[in-house]
Amino acid sequence: MKKLTERTIAGLSEASADNRYIVGIVGYPGAGKSTLAEGLVAALNACLPSWQRAQILPMDGYHLPNATLDRLGLRELKGIPDSFDAGGFVELLTKVRHSPGQVVHAPAFDRSIDGSVENAISIGTDVKVVIVEGNYLLLENGEWARILGLLDDSWFLDVSLETIHPRLIERHVSGGRTREEAIAKVESTDLPNALLIDRHRNRARALVRAVDNDRRENGGFEYEICSQFE
Repeated sequence: MKKLTERTIAGLSEASADNRYIVGIVGYPGAGKSTLAEGLVAALNACLPSWQRAQILPMDGYHLPNATLDRLGLRELKGIPDSFDAGGFVELLTKVRHSPGQVVHAPAFDRSIDGSVENAISIGTDVKVVIVEGNYLLLENGEWARILGLLDDSWFLDVSLETIHPRLIERHVSGGRTREEAIAKVESTDLPNALLIDRHRNRARALVRAVDNDRRENGGFEYEICSQFE
């Protein structure tokens, strides 16, 4: 995490004081984006001065409501790009970036209710670094195409499809699906989504990978920058 923290601090020091500094973490479903984002925010908050903070902003709060997905016939494909309010998410990121003197509220996705909770996240005026994590930050079509221009830095978290497959099955089982239903969901939605995400990986500015388990430091994940795409 040290190199990623140093990279972010260095980028922040060169960025305009008129904006919040935004780092996008992109990857497949089940790649470990949330784990990386949480670790990075903790490391940054240990380094930043007391009047500045880093905070996570997940994309998942912009899932369309289930009633809307039912009307559109997308409920079984929940998780694909069309099942998100991409325009609303872009509007949020624009406000977060360009209004550092304002508190910005955002929804958060609650897996226990399979839906979003409005205004569950508050980004205060002391938040200078925002770590955005989501699947589709690098897409090139529609409203999604506007996101990359709102990010100061962007990382693709690289894992294999073989790694995410069992993680996703267990995630769906934990959410209440039978194992057969979970496997069907992974095959019909998650893996095709992962292939779509993979086609856009080179739009990120860096490729990041978790090191092997036996190289972990202090019992937690450590990460390395494998490639620079800029």
